[in-house]
This record gives sequence, structure tokens and C-alpha cells, in this order.
Amino acid sequence: MNKSIRCKELRVFAEEIRVKTLTTFGHIGFGHIGGAMSIVEAVSLLYGEFMRYDPKRPNWPDRDKLVISKGHAGPTVYATLAIKGFFPESMLRELNQGGGRLPSHTDRNKTPGIDMTTGSLGQGISSACGIALGDRMDGRNSTTWVIIGDGELDEGQNWEGFLFAHQYKLSNLIAIIDVNGQQLDGYTSDVMDLGDVGQKLSAFGWKVYECDGHNIPALYQAFSDAKEYADGPAAVVMHTRKGNGCSFAEGIVSNHHINFKPEQMEEALAKAEAVLEEARAALRK
Repeated sequence: MNKSIRCKELRVFAEEIRVKTLTTFGHIGFGHIGGAMSIVEAVSLLYGEFMRYDPKRPNWPDRDKLVISKGHAGPTVYATLAIKGFFPESMLRELNQGGGRLPSHTDRNKTPGIDMTTGSLGQGISSACGIALGDRMDGRNSTTWVIIGDGELDEGQNWEGFLFAHQYKLSNLIAIIDVNGQQLDGYTSDVMDLGDVGQKLSAFGWKVYECDGHNIPALYQAFSDAKEYADGPAAVVMHTRKGNGCSFAEGIVSNHHINFKPEQMEEALAKAEAVLEEARAALRK
């Protein structure tokens, strides 16, 4: 298929995910909106193009795996899994509900389609390394993807994982680094300045691709290049905006976990739905 058309289709899918995620948050009036919104495009490409999976067999051993190290961004993945048929969309109302199957941070024992329990930030890369190494030892042609927030790169365990992946040439491991410049307590430059994340990963032996994390064609190319790299682990350093596409959350410092009023979400959804219609119209041209 023509790449330009495919990217337009994936843009539509991304906006559908954004609307569905915001609708899910709207049922409860609070949540980790900032970090969920910044990974929408990445998740749309993973489930729309790059990952191999079967909604009817969520534990299929030969599937590609996704570790959401920034586990608080789970609502975006939940919405995507529902759209793809891993579970009924009505189940999205269980987000953050006691006894529900969609906890605030992802849990593989509760939610169909979640490959790793995460949320203790900094630990996802270690799990991803183990999954990738295990799949290689078992002879599986599977790729493990891990989404890591820039704020959690303050944790030293990440850098041990990066060293491990390079040492063992885990070419079936791809890290997506969400560089949105913010974390729970403020801007990353104020809390712990990371400097050039891409250069650091390169120094740790990783092949690095950088792009705008909201630009579908650029992200598509970066993911394609990372998939094709066969000499070791690859990383896509994507530059994003925390809260992207949510009118009351984008651009504010305190958008990690936020409470909101119904009218705020109504306005945000109206704008997101308008963007979705624009994407659909662009696809029809």
C-alpha cells in the first residue's frame, strides 16, 4: 500500500485512540492524562502496523510484546486494546475502579493483552530485556517493544538494562523513549537534567533514531528503521508534548495526574472529535 495513504489511515487510528482514551477518563474525572496522551501516536503505529498479535489469543507465545514501563500511561493502551477487540469496550468503564480489570498502572494478571505488570518506574527495561532474551533462547521470531518515559530515566536501573541489552546484542528489542520534558514533579531539566538522551543511548551501544513523536510519517520511518536494524538493540527517541491533544492538560506543568470538571472534558472531547473528523476527511481525499 502507498505509504502516504497508510500514514493517513494511522493518523485516523491515532485520533480514534485519543477520543476513546479521553472518553474513558471522562467516566472517572481524573487520571494520568499527560503521559497517556503523549504516546497516542506511538501506540497507534504499534497496534496498527508494527506489532504481531492476535486479540483472540492474547497469550499467543509467538506474538510481539509491549512493555509499558511508564505504566501510568496504560489508559491509552487499554483504549487501543478495546478498539482491537481484546475485550469489550464496555470494560473501559472499569478504569481505576476497585476490583476492576483496568488498574491505574498496567497489570498482566488483570487485563487481556497486557504483557507485563509495570508502574514501578525504571524497571520496565529490565523486564523487556528478559522477555527479549527469553524469546531468542526459545527460537521465537518476536520483537519486544518497551515504552520508557524520560522522567523515569532518572532511575539507574534503566542504564543497567541498556548495558545488558547491548552486551547480549538483543536485536529483537526496541525501546521507545518518550521525551516530553516533564515528570511528576515538574520539568525534567529542573528535576534531573538528562541532556541529550539520544547521545547517551548511543554511548551505551544502542542504535538510535530520533523524530517528532506526533508526526506519523516520521514516527513510521523511525519504527521501520529500528525494526530493520539487526546488529543489536535499537531505540526511537521521540520528542512529544505531555498532554498532547487534551485541551485542558496540554502545556501545563501539573498534568501528570489531574482532576478535571465535566465541562472541561466535554470541551476537550469536542476538539478531539473535530480533529478526528479532519483526519477522516484527509483520508477520503
